[in-house]
Amino acid sequence: MTDPMDRQETPAPLRTLPSRLLALVASHADRIVSEGLATADARKWHYAALVALRESGPMSQAELSRRTGIYRSDLVAVINELSARGFVERAPDPGDRRRNVVTMTTAGRSHLERLDKLIADLQDTLLAPLTDAEREEFTRSLGRLLAHHTRSELR
Repeated sequence: MTDPMDRQETPAPLRTLPSRLLALVASHADRIVSEGLATADARKWHYAALVALRESGPMSQAELSRRTGIYRSDLVAVINELSARGFVERAPDPGDRRRNVVTMTTAGRSHLERLDKLIADLQDTLLAPLTDAEREEFTRSLGRLLAHHTRSELR
């Protein structure tokens, strides 16, 4: 299979335009991860919510939204899906009955362990042409770009 960026019909300036290359790779990354997670009956937001709960423990829906970047209105559906599968429990916060606290269950931890392995395999698929050192540098560079632009948005 030929590299789509080497095709003659793609204008030379587009083949080396970083923003375009990043967008195209992001599109492939999204497809690879979404399709891979679908094989485990999961979605990206399921993974994000479970990782945040593992890292920080039980938290309010508002805090989970902040930590994952999932809009509050979308998070309700994510929690409903995870709860229906027995991966999380949602209960009123004893300190503030107006809030709900979300807690990962034992089944949720087991599911997350399976998803961790799947995500690692999907990262390998995405980054297949890169050496380990190139993967580390690529990830570092992406992190620097994201940190820079996130700081810029906060100003």
